[in-house]
Amino acid sequence: MSVSEQSEAIAAPEQKATAEGFDWKGELKGVFWLVLAVLGFHSLIAKPFYIPSESMMPGLLVGDRLVVSKYPYGWSFVSMTFHLLPPMKGRIWGKMPERGDVVIATPPGSKQDYIKRVIGLPGDRLEVRNGVVILNGTPVKRDPVKMVDIPVDMNAPCDDLHYPGLMTEDASGKLVCRMPFVRETLPNGRSYDTIDLGLKLEADDFPALVIPDNHVFLMGDNRDNSADSRFSLDQGGLGGPVPFENIGGRAEFITFSLDGSTNLLNPISWFSAMRGGRAGTSLHAAEAPKER
Repeated sequence: MSVSEQSEAIAAPEQKATAEGFDWKGELKGVFWLVLAVLGFHSLIAKPFYIPSESMMPGLLVGDRLVVSKYPYGWSFVSMTFHLLPPMKGRIWGKMPERGDVVIATPPGSKQDYIKRVIGLPGDRLEVRNGVVILNGTPVKRDPVKMVDIPVDMNAPCDDLHYPGLMTEDASGKLVCRMPFVRETLPNGRSYDTIDLGLKLEADDFPALVIPDNHVFLMGDNRDNSADSRFSLDQGGLGGPVPFENIGGRAEFITFSLDGSTNLLNPISWFSAMRGGRAGTSLHAAEAPKER
């Protein structure tokens, strides 16, 4: 066989593959496995989450992006991405959350995720009186109110409807929302900041109840602006204590935060809209120092 004949023989398979056209079957198979891997990771390991409301201020602001881990409490029907599974009882390798954990929860009969803090566990007797949480007959420890400035931006507008009279200027002349912070410490020693506007609202008083088995009582840190376990499903709340299987995961840390000024047509705004100092912030409640 001559050199030219050998070259033609080698080139023949390549020409045949080209003639057959694009391998759609192979490409679709690759995309299928990629999508399956992403869905599996989001359902079993961790997923990103976007903060759409102010209910968890001051720790979480609208525009925060964070990571939610799926495995700390085991897995249930709400673990699946997009809530593709029908409601069912129980969890696989379930482990009850701890007081102070920030969790993702799906109200019964809904597919919408809420992010709240675990306050009460099964068997606890919980009530709220004049804005003070009372667990098993003992008021949760509250530090004195301190005023803290939160910068005003498009995602934190400090509107008069929810925060009447709180917008002001700091020493540099920038607009801020001067919020009343109250630090709470739960019986297990975990502490976090809440916002208590001191308004006499419906949620400031919640009748005593004993939390049923396999349920947790969830509250937002922005106590006067949070639809949580204190409110019925009809009121947009969680409908009381939330079944354990409706807990979708634990919030871990903030990845980045946007102030709402992003313009998709302006690449510069993709960076200028970033809030500084929030990336990497842990969302685990602080542990009280141990006594020596």
